[in-house]
Parts: sequence; structure tokens; C-alpha cells
Amino acid sequence: MRQLIMNPIIYITMVVLYVAIMLAVGYGCMKRTKNVGDFFLGGRTLGPWMSAFAYGTTYFSAVLFIGYAGKLGWGFGLHTLWIVLGNTVVGTLLAWLVLAGRTRDMTTRLNAMTMPEFLRARYDSQPLQIVAAVVVFMFLVPYSASVYMGLSYLFQKTLGLQYNEALIFLAALTGVYLVMGGYFAVAVSDFIRGIVEFGGVLLMVLLLAGMQGGLLTSFTRLLDHKHMPALYPPAPPPGAMPPPGPHFSGWVVLLALVLITSFGPWALPQMVQKFYSIRSKADVKRAMIIASLFALFMSFGAYYSGALTHLFFTDPKTDFAPLVDAATKKPNLDLLMPHFITTFVPTWLVLVILLMVFSASMSSLSSLVLVSSSAVAIDIYGAFVNREANPKRTMLLMRIFCAVFVALSLLIAVSRVDVIVNLMVVAWGTLGGAFLAPYLYGLFWKRTTKAGAYAGMIVGVGTSVGLVALWGKPHIPVAGAIAMFLPLLVVPVVSLLSKPPAPALVARAFGEPGT
Repeated sequence: MRQLIMNPIIYITMVVLYVAIMLAVGYGCMKRTKNVGDFFLGGRTLGPWMSAFAYGTTYFSAVLFIGYAGKLGWGFGLHTLWIVLGNTVVGTLLAWLVLAGRTRDMTTRLNAMTMPEFLRARYDSQPLQIVAAVVVFMFLVPYSASVYMGLSYLFQKTLGLQYNEALIFLAALTGVYLVMGGYFAVAVSDFIRGIVEFGGVLLMVLLLAGMQGGLLTSFTRLLDHKHMPALYPPAPPPGAMPPPGPHFSGWVVLLALVLITSFGPWALPQMVQKFYSIRSKADVKRAMIIASLFALFMSFGAYYSGALTHLFFTDPKTDFAPLVDAATKKPNLDLLMPHFITTFVPTWLVLVILLMVFSASMSSLSSLVLVSSSAVAIDIYGAFVNREANPKRTMLLMRIFCAVFVALSLLIAVSRVDVIVNLMVVAWGTLGGAFLAPYLYGLFWKRTTKAGAYAGMIVGVGTSVGLVALWGKPHIPVAGAIAMFLPLLVVPVVSLLSKPPAPALVARAFGEPGT
């Protein structure tokens, strides 16, 4: 195995230059950020390219390139391409086709800027807005921590920084950059980041596959049973204690991951925000095409690179020795991709990949921090005080809670409470369980009631948290998928059994005559 000689000075210099460009963007956009609408939605003036890149770069972060690509690529091999298909077709193409235009129109009519604010206006319930805001804040914090963890592992491997040093650097950068320019700064820099990500993924896949004979040859070799992991795990050895909960096959876990990562963006507040901010309904079609192509390249590049580890690490006992955790005596697969990249990829391309993952992660972190701070400054504070009556105070609160959210995420990441993939899946499963059904039915079904929305949120959050606590970590993806789809049955049943919504409320939401 060839180990590259790293030159951290070069990497640090390039990262500092990149950071300087991002901060300059943030400072420039600060002048255009005059009110809460500008800070959170860019004034609803973003065109298709910026909207599409903002969606794609938020979707694919360090969690994908470090946690998912490594752990799932090694665990499932080429089977992870089912996730690529789901993320491209369902998570991006159908999400834009089905949701974007309608969301943009309805949120404009309801004067809603956030998911909790949409739920309050659509169902005429202030308590629902507050409950939804609490759920957003609670479960986006661990998701943000997972992004910090993934990026810090890569910085630790390439720049020679200690894990905690990398975390502090990233947290400080996120806070300063976002507090300055808000969402417009995020959108402008996302366009720059998207170009870096696209080029980095393309180069990484072509080079790694080329080392194994090219894309076609490497794909054929990965199909060989020696390199394709079995998705039906063997029974535990005689006398061994089976894990708690039901014993799911690998296919069930893979299907659950496809569902969570593909339907999750339909309800994640930081993803739906991109539909609110697009300039017009006419721009949706172009944004849909751009975002779908971006999703295809990014997800394929990440998962295929992860699957290629089977062709490079042919003796896991020896090859994974640098990844063994001193406490557990087991390999930490969150470190697999950083180890893989710094071992086999040429030094110059390691820099490109570092900037690529850095770009993806900064976009995701920016969106997560922005949406989470809005949960307090717009939704909880705004539920009691009209945000338009004192916009300067609301802006100040947004900036303060951006910093608070970064600090909380940092605390979780420093403690390393869980592996990257688990943190992300719990967050996606719970948020999807809370919002997918109330949001989707609220957009398309006039008969959806406040009681139905409450029931859907309670069932979604309760199912996710309850099943994870009952079954344990091995079953988190399945618990998340159940939590996401069970409310789709609950909401219509409860809505039909409860009092219909007021005609005036429905007319306002759906833009009917007389409103």
C-alpha cells in the first residue's frame, strides 16, 4: 500500500485562501441584507442556477462523502447505487417537480418563511408553530454535529490538525460567515462551491476507477462475489447474544436508507427552504433539471468511490489497522474515506477533494444553522411578537441564535456521542416523520385538518424516538423509515374524523377567488 507524503502547509494555504473568498462573499452580501426576508430567503429573488446549486450542496455534505461513502460503500458495495437512484429521481427530480412550484406559491400567499410558520398559517395554529420549531431545533443540532464530525476527520487526516482544533476552526468560520450575509451569502457561495464539488467528484471517480482499469472494468470487478458484500448477514455464532429488536436483513436496511435519504428532503426544513426562495414558478423547471444532474453526479461519485474501497483494501485485517479505535479495538469506518483518499489519491487531488468536501459541508452547515436559528427567532419569538413590527430585533435574534446553534453543535461533535451515519439518520427520520405528512397533505389536500397535522407530528416523532430507544442503533434506518411513512396513514384518517377546516382558511391557502 502506498502512503502519500502530505504537505500540510500547501493545504492550509489553499484552505485559508478559500475561506477568505467565502468571507468576502459574506461581507459583500451583508450590504444587501436589509430585513428578515433578505436574511432568511434572499428576498425570494434567486434564479434557477443558484436555487438548484443551493439545494444540491445542502443535500450532499461531509456526511455523504465521509460517513455514508465509507461505511455504506464498504458495507453494501455496489448495492449503494440504489441510494444514488433514489436520491436523484425521488430526492431531487420528483421533489422539484411535485413540491417546488406549489410550495413557492402557497408560502407567498401565507407570508410564511419557515416550515413551522407554514404549518401555523396553513392550519391556523400558533401552538403547532411552536411545537414544530422545537422539533426543528432539537433534531437539526445533532445533524449539524454529524457534518462537523465528518469534515473534522478529513481535516485531521490531511492538515495534521487535531480533531478538536478542526472543529473549533469550522465552527468559528460557519458562525462568522453566516452571521454576516444570511441566505443570500449562502446562495452566492453555494454556486462557487457547487462548481468545486462537481469538478472534485468527477476527478476523484475517474482517477480511482482508472487505477482499477477504468469505470467499466472496475464496475465488472465489483460485481464479482468476492467484492460484493452479501446483504443477508449470517446468523450470530452459537452462544452469542443477538442484538435487541427484530433481525432485519441487509436488503431491508438498504431499502430504509434509500427511503430516508430520498423522501427525507421532501420534508427537511433546510431543503424545503430552497423552494420558498426561488424567484418565480417559471424558474422551477430549469432548477429541477440542474439540481437533478448535480445530484446524479454527486451521489454516484460518493457511493461509487466508497464501493471501490473493496478493490483497494483486499486484506481488511491489515489494511484497516490504522483505523482501529483504541477503546473498542474495532475499525472506525468513519475514518475509512479519509484514510482511503490520503493513501491512494495523488497529493494535488487530495487538495481538490478536501476543498470539495469542505464546500459541501459549509453549504449544509450554513443552511442548518440558518434554519435552526429561525426556529427560535422567527417561529418561537415570532409566535408572540409580530416579526414585521420590529425587524431589527428579529434580525439581531437570528444572528445571535446562529452563534448559539453553532456552539451547541460543537459540543455534541466534541463529545463524539455517536457515529456520523447514525446521527444523520436519526435527524432525517425524525424530521421527516414530523413534517412529511402535514406538509405534503397541507399542500395538496384541502380537507387536511389541524388535528390531523398534530396527530401526524406526534406519531412521527414518537415512532422515531420510541423505536430507536427500543431497538437500538443497528435498527435506526428502519425506525426512521417507519416513522416517516406511518404519519402518511394517520393524517388523512384523523382529518376525516375531525371538523373540516374553515373555508376562508382553505381559500387563502389555495389562492381561491374571493381571498
